[in-house]
Amino acid sequence: MAIDPTHPVPPQFPRIAGRDNVPDHVDPNLIYDVGIPWSPKFLAAPHDYMAQLHETMPPVFYNVSDYGNQWNLIRHEDAFFMLRHHEIFSNEGATPFPRDPADYYYFIPIEIDPPDHRKYRAILDPTFSPKGVKALEDNIRQLANDLIDEFIDAGECEYTTAFGRPLPVSVFLDLMGLPQEKRDTFVEWAMDLLHSNNPQVMGQAMISITGYLKQEIEEKTRNPDGKVISQIIHTQVDGRAMTPPEIFGFVVFLFIGGLDTVFATLNLIWLWMAEHPERVKEMIAHPEQIDAQVEELLRVWSVTFSGRMLKEDYEFRGVKMKKGDRITSVLPACNYDPEVFPNPQEVDFSRRRKPILAFAGGPHSCMGAHLARLEVKVALQEWLRRIPEFELKPDTRIEYRPGGVIGPEHVPLQWQTGN
Repeated sequence: MAIDPTHPVPPQFPRIAGRDNVPDHVDPNLIYDVGIPWSPKFLAAPHDYMAQLHETMPPVFYNVSDYGNQWNLIRHEDAFFMLRHHEIFSNEGATPFPRDPADYYYFIPIEIDPPDHRKYRAILDPTFSPKGVKALEDNIRQLANDLIDEFIDAGECEYTTAFGRPLPVSVFLDLMGLPQEKRDTFVEWAMDLLHSNNPQVMGQAMISITGYLKQEIEEKTRNPDGKVISQIIHTQVDGRAMTPPEIFGFVVFLFIGGLDTVFATLNLIWLWMAEHPERVKEMIAHPEQIDAQVEELLRVWSVTFSGRMLKEDYEFRGVKMKKGDRITSVLPACNYDPEVFPNPQEVDFSRRRKPILAFAGGPHSCMGAHLARLEVKVALQEWLRRIPEFELKPDTRIEYRPGGVIGPEHVPLQWQTGN
């Protein structure tokens, strides 16, 4: 039976963890502990690790850990199938963020399956459509240059905090109608929620986020400003006003989803460019290929995973799964599928265009995909126009954050100035 977003209730299926809690139907030969996304081996070089899964793991395997057990998919074809078949693989309860059972809400629209999913998504289609995003380009370009102005003459910067974070997060906050002066606080909450393996830290982050957003919703209910939060509050679904749980679940989901993914992606791309100056020269020499460059970099440096719940018993590549099992597509590994992308870790800007899974796919594909592509495109164009040659500072040790979004903690850069 379809869930009712107007009267949310906590899902009844349990979240199991560890080797002692593997269901009887799981083939023991398919049980692995691959350490994603917490183990030291994974964090030493996450994308290399995920690319190598095609050599070390079967296409479908059961991953166990202290944080949760689930089936894992690493093939592009399999992930596409999972993402497109909501009648088998449901989003209900697939999002791991903690919520108070006494004040429960669904993350909208990500936890709502079709056909109701489309009703909520349509509310923001004009804002996040190619046309809606295109209207933001001049402001994004100006912001990129304003940020570069602040550090270009110094000949160095900590990229993550000087450019990688403020560019996409500032754009997002403006769209939402949230104050820019709280940018760093918002990012800190998101980091605690997405990258901590401590339930207390995650829980406190969620309390901070929800408490703040409840105040914002109350304010924008009284004083709408036309931004995304106001649009959600004051738009109807099925000819009716949305209920408080619907509004709140929609706003909280967007807040969490908008603060970290493009930030992490930019950090990874700039780290790669700093380590491959010859490829940067190639990019600069072919500005007409910018869209292909963006797409290939998004493929190679995708940062997220996509989880579902099985709504029914299902056999996937001969593997028997049961209703209530959790399943996750390891999207970066899927983008390294050698059957779809030959020499998958090679950055090849002339690669034949095929669908990438950086933004998942199917009805639940990322609604911010067009905006993310534009932000990466503008960031590359403006940075390489003004700082065409740069490198990592000597003796830099790159460290990665554990969690559901993959990205380096710090990317310290330096370059020659004209002084």
